[in-house]
Amino acid sequence: MNLAKRAGTMAALVLALSACTWVEPTAQGEKVRVLSAEEVTKCKKVGQTTVSLLAKLAGIERNPQKVQEELNILARNSAVELDGDTVVPISAVEDGKQTFAVYRCVPR
Repeated sequence: MNLAKRAGTMAALVLALSACTWVEPTAQGEKVRVLSAEEVTKCKKVGQTTVSLLAKLAGIERNPQKVQEELNILARNSAVELDGDTVVPISAVEDGKQTFAVYRCVPR
């Protein structure tokens, strides 16, 4: 196989893999919501979490929407450990890393 075909095959493989979801929500994480700051004004802040993942595969940027979706899932999973039921992004995504505030909105 010549170099051009190998490069094309590798690029196609990386693009196909970048569309895959690598992060799955836990059973408890599925119950955690992602909201905006305006939507949590009556909630109690219980902490914050910073989550990260690979934003590049083989030097190629992954789909930004997929990266955001997976960061949201990681934040939701992490919120459970802080007894939170809602997360709010408080930073932009930078190199596959993002910080979220964790809130408890539903009284126990």
